[in-house]
Amino acid sequence: MRSTWRTQDPKLLRDVGAVAAGAAVNGASFGAISVAAGLPWWMPVVMSLLVFAGGSQFMAVGVVAGGGSPAAAVLAGLVLNARHLPFGLAVGDVLGRGLLARVVGSHLLIDETVAFAIAERDPARARAAYWSCGVALFAAWNVAVVAGALVGQAIGDPGAFGLDAAFPAALLALTLPALKDRRTRDAALLGSAIALAATPFLPPGVPVLLALGGLVAALRRTEART
Repeated sequence: MRSTWRTQDPKLLRDVGAVAAGAAVNGASFGAISVAAGLPWWMPVVMSLLVFAGGSQFMAVGVVAGGGSPAAAVLAGLVLNARHLPFGLAVGDVLGRGLLARVVGSHLLIDETVAFAIAERDPARARAAYWSCGVALFAAWNVAVVAGALVGQAIGDPGAFGLDAAFPAALLALTLPALKDRRTRDAALLGSAIALAATPFLPPGVPVLLALGGLVAALRRTEART
């Protein structure tokens, strides 16, 4: 671990700090929204410590708050986090060789840590980037979730301070670059249309799962062209 910290540089720390600050805003939003949805303050805290996947956490709370079943919430979260399987294959070497390092490193495997790791060509720097980002985001996210949950109890409506818009805005910012690809854009538009059409008729959480039909259709179109 000492060699990992020695390979850090000011630019890496600055970039990690900026991402951690953004994660803190999203974490506070999640804590406040969860409490406003009727959950006890400790539930988003425990979920953040054990799950540590912002997108899945927001989706699970949204499905339950909208009247969906816990099973639908869990299934939607699992589908959303399915992208972590190829992520793990891409960065498996940077986690370390020991069992503890791999267990803890796997828990810190999120979009940001993978992005920081694969941006480095040198294995030592990739390891430093992964662990620096993972530890910083885990701390920032969980501290912010606690603060957001406590504040959410006081303000009642997180929309009054714009906290409810923080996470959708962040997701939109992450999605926009990928939409430059035509196939990705087609899949996203078709999936959105399916979800919107199904929303009035199906329980919360199910339309999100059906939106995967856009991805399936896009893959079939690609295979047909080739």
